[in-house]
Amino acid sequence: MRTSIATVCLSGTLTDKLHACADAGFDGVEIMDADLTVSYESPEEIRALCRRLGLSIDLFQPFRDFEGVSEELLAENLHRAEAKFALMNRLGAETILVCSNAGTATIDDDATAAAQLGRLADLAAEYGIRIAYEALAWGRYVNDYRHAWRLVQMADRPNLGTCLDSFHILARGHDPAEIEDIDGEKIFFLQLADAPQLDMDVLSWSRHHRLFPGEGSFDLSSFLTHVLKAGYTGPLSLEVFNDTFRQTDVTGTAAHARRSLTWLADRASAANDWSTDRLPAAQTPRSVDFVEITGSDLGQADETLNQLGFTFRGKHRTKQVRLWTMGSTRIILNEQSQQPEPHLSAIGLLVDDAGQALARGAALGAPVVFRRTYAGDHELKALGAPDGTVIYWNDAPAEDTWVSEFHGGQPAVDSSHAVDHINLSYRWHEFEETVLFFHSVLGLDAQAPENVPSPQGLVRSQVMRTHDGTVRLPLNLAPPTAPLPPRHIAVTCTDIVGLAQSAHERGLHFLRIPENYYADVQARFGLGAEHLATLRELNLLYDRDEAGEFIHFYTPSIGGLFIEMVQRVGTYDGYGAANAPVRLAAQRRRPHPHPTSR
Repeated sequence: MRTSIATVCLSGTLTDKLHACADAGFDGVEIMDADLTVSYESPEEIRALCRRLGLSIDLFQPFRDFEGVSEELLAENLHRAEAKFALMNRLGAETILVCSNAGTATIDDDATAAAQLGRLADLAAEYGIRIAYEALAWGRYVNDYRHAWRLVQMADRPNLGTCLDSFHILARGHDPAEIEDIDGEKIFFLQLADAPQLDMDVLSWSRHHRLFPGEGSFDLSSFLTHVLKAGYTGPLSLEVFNDTFRQTDVTGTAAHARRSLTWLADRASAANDWSTDRLPAAQTPRSVDFVEITGSDLGQADETLNQLGFTFRGKHRTKQVRLWTMGSTRIILNEQSQQPEPHLSAIGLLVDDAGQALARGAALGAPVVFRRTYAGDHELKALGAPDGTVIYWNDAPAEDTWVSEFHGGQPAVDSSHAVDHINLSYRWHEFEETVLFFHSVLGLDAQAPENVPSPQGLVRSQVMRTHDGTVRLPLNLAPPTAPLPPRHIAVTCTDIVGLAQSAHERGLHFLRIPENYYADVQARFGLGAEHLATLRELNLLYDRDEAGEFIHFYTPSIGGLFIEMVQRVGTYDGYGAANAPVRLAAQRRRPHPHPTSR
């Protein structure tokens, strides 16, 4: 598989982009005309740089608004094209992308359009250049790839072919199956982009909201299958217009982009039982092994866990690390840190083959994390997520493989408590890459995103989870100017009222919920007076749907995180989304000064 990427996907100068593409492992690039125009390096210097970096120049683009015009305008367009062909010769590019006319076309006639494309191809042939003609989704007369292919056939020039772009095809809902009817040798180029399903004009959708493969709603695996079955042998190239990616660190975004192509090629190979471009199989997590909290002073975390009823299992025999458990929930407190504020730093997962999980992640470009161990310590495999959170893998069943390294605590207490979900928050420039990471590396599925109101704007929430729901990671995207919401660990229980009462007796300060919330709960659900009084007294939150009920409460924040206790009744499968704005508003208040709830 040869890979390529359009320079428009990345931030920085053209030379910055080329270095980042080479570092990420791309084989080639599409050079955007605008990037070259603003570059202080000559076309010859860019050509030499690409050669030194080992990058081929696979496409020069775009050339717009050519066909379907009057003879007078055609002459001007040919003059404009010839200047670009001469420039391409200096640059060393042999293929140019020509988009279907979206701005100046006035003649809706296929014979005229094909004849004009033929004249363009004849001129390009004098410079040794190929024309890849593409149907823009918003083209005035040509906006369907099948129409573009018919025009290429009518023009009948050896150096005139078509370019297929997944966005232009899938955004308009066109059936990609007919790609297999195109002569593979006449598919001169392939551009790939994913996108969320949005209800907006296609031009704005394309220019601002494209995503890398695996991050949106398009079925790119099937799309790529049709292209390869047609006989296409060129590079798989990314053309992603996205406001975020054009502002983020160029090196990180290029690595992110390369991971998406590796994942897509593997998906297509798996779907078609092809033996090439295969990654080690994804190791779907069986459960959460542990969650790690790190900070230089975690005394408040110790106190909160004790008040919630967790069991202190002891200190690690060689490290400044402590373990608390409640049923199968294991929380590690790690004070080997120079960062004072407590934060959720690592997640441990149980899988069938930890070594294979590590190999897949490394093949997808995730950094392997070194973990210092001593004689007798259990070895855990680890990778770094895009934001620096460490993901550990342990072979299932874990039993007590590493728990035995902790001494001086109390024996485990059997219970049904387990990690229900781990809620993670991200900045605007981390979110999409994190979705791809958890999808491609961990094999989690992405649910449809939701918008949750907060006091400082909308928070976008998207849940990544295993099919059976044993591992759930709701991801929250903070508003651009708002503080990062604290992360939290949610733990299941079967008697949340009893647990909350016991925690209260141990002195736990609950996150105070406003009185108006309970009036709203009563209006929506018609709860009995005694039930509502219990919720109000213990600062419990409530949700209900046709499948069951959800009752939960939150501890105050400990630095950048907090604990949530939840009880699911029936087959309720949500997260109390309607209560999230209440929690976000309550967390902005100063901590309630009294340990009592009212």
